[in-house]
Amino acid sequence: MNNSDYNKAENAVNNTENSLQNAADKAKWKVNELADKAKDYINEKRANDEEATQEDWLDKVKNNASDAWESVKDHANDAWEKTKDAAEDVKAEWNKKTN
Repeated sequence: MNNSDYNKAENAVNNTENSLQNAADKAKWKVNELADKAKDYINEKRANDEEATQEDWLDKVKNNASDAWESVKDHANDAWEKTKDAAEDVKAEWNKKTN
């Protein structure tokens, strides 16, 4: 196996890592933003003469987290497939050279 085969495998792993990092970075509501979002939610409810409840707030956060999870899952699945394909290519090249 030559260096280019190793480089392909290493690039696949790096691409996987980058895909997962990008998915996490693109999550709709980051943890440090939740306090501001909660304040906005409470102020919005007050402005509409509605009661802000913890249950309603947590439902909003849960729905958002669910959407973010779907995005992360999609990116992780893509990264898995790309890495698996690259690993199989490297294995095939190795088998050619050793047989």
